[in-house]
Amino acid sequence: MYIIQTIINGLLLGGVYALLGVGMTMIFGIVKLTNLAHGEFIVLGAYLSVVLAPMLGIDPVLTLFVSVPLMFLAGFLLQYFLIGKAMKKGNEPALLVTFGLSIILQDVMLLIFSADAQHINTSYAVASIRIGELEISVLNIVLFIISISAITALSAFLKYTHTGRAIRATADDTDAAALTGVSVKKVYAIAMGISMASAALAGLCVGMKWTFYPSSGGSYLLIAFVVVVIGGLGSVPGTLIAGILFGMAQVIGGANYGLLISYIMLLIVLIVKPKGIFGK
Repeated sequence: MYIIQTIINGLLLGGVYALLGVGMTMIFGIVKLTNLAHGEFIVLGAYLSVVLAPMLGIDPVLTLFVSVPLMFLAGFLLQYFLIGKAMKKGNEPALLVTFGLSIILQDVMLLIFSADAQHINTSYAVASIRIGELEISVLNIVLFIISISAITALSAFLKYTHTGRAIRATADDTDAAALTGVSVKKVYAIAMGISMASAALAGLCVGMKWTFYPSSGGSYLLIAFVVVVIGGLGSVPGTLIAGILFGMAQVIGGANYGLLISYIMLLIVLIVKPKGIFGK
C-alpha cells in the first residue's frame, strides 16, 4: 500500500512540475531561446492570483480567467516589441534581455510585495479523500487536473489549429515557414504569450502548494530547465512525462535526496539520450 501511495503522490506532484516546464519548452523548441525570466514569470503569476482572489472575492482557481489573458498579452508584447528586436542581433543579446527582465521583475515584486513569504490560501488546502488505506490530498487533485487540462489543451491547439500548425512549422524550419507565408515574428510572439500564460497557471499551482517569495524564480527556473531537458526540447508530451518522473523522484527521495535523485536522472538521460526522452 505504501508503494501505491507513493506512486499516486508522485504522479500528482509531477503534473505541477510538468506545468512549470511546458512554458519553457515552448520557447526552447520554437523561438530557440533560453528564457532566463521564466521563473520570475511564474512567481508573477502567483502574485497575480494572490492579489486578484481577495479583490474579486473568488476562489484562487477562478483568477486564471483574468491572469492567463493578462500574462498572454504581456508575453506577446514583450516578444514582439522587445525580445524579438534583440534576437535580430543574435541569441546572446536576447538572452541578456531575458536576464535583465528577470532582475527587473524580481526587484519590482520585492518593492511591491516585500520579502515576506506568501501563500495562496484555499478552503480545501488540508482536505483529503480516503480510499481504504490510501489518503489523497484534494489540493493535489485540483492542481493535477489544472496541469493535465492545460497540457492537453496546448497539445490539441498545436496539433489541430491553423496557428498551432504554423507554430510547429516554424519550429521545424523557420525559413521554409516564412516562404509559405507564415509570419515568424508573430508566431514567436504567440509562443511567448502561451509561455507566459502557462507561467500564470504554474504560478497559481506553486502558490497554492508552497510558500513563495520574490526571489523564488531561480528555483522554479532550474526545475523547469531540468524537466525540459529530460523530456526533450520542444516536446510537450515529453515535458509531461519528465514532470511525472521528476515528481516521483521528489516523493521517493524526500526533502533530503529528492533533488539529488532528479539531477542524477538528468545526467543519465544526457548520457544515454542527449536530446531528451522525446527529443528529435
